[in-house]
Amino acid sequence: MADTKESNDGLSFRVRLSPRASRDALGEWCDGRLKIFITSPPVDNKANAHLKKFISKLLKVPRTNIAIVTGEKSRNKTLFIKGLKAKDIDGRLK
Repeated sequence: MADTKESNDGLSFRVRLSPRASRDALGEWCDGRLKIFITSPPVDNKANAHLKKFISKLLKVPRTNIAIVTGEKSRNKTLFIKGLKAKDIDGRLK
């Protein structure tokens, strides 16, 4: 895992989103960002909603605990997951 930042109330990490992929999947860590492939198009906030749903399912946290801190309209985003620590997701994002 690379470039995660813990705080008292959660964890943040950077992602590089690839919308309109053939399937939802995690990619490799590259330049401090986790590559994430999702099937949704980047239209009308659908990709962001799909990203939250995918991460929620993967990390087993409610969607309401996931926030896009930076990059709402960009492929490069910073996510904040409320209530998680790095040790909690160590094996889930590899």
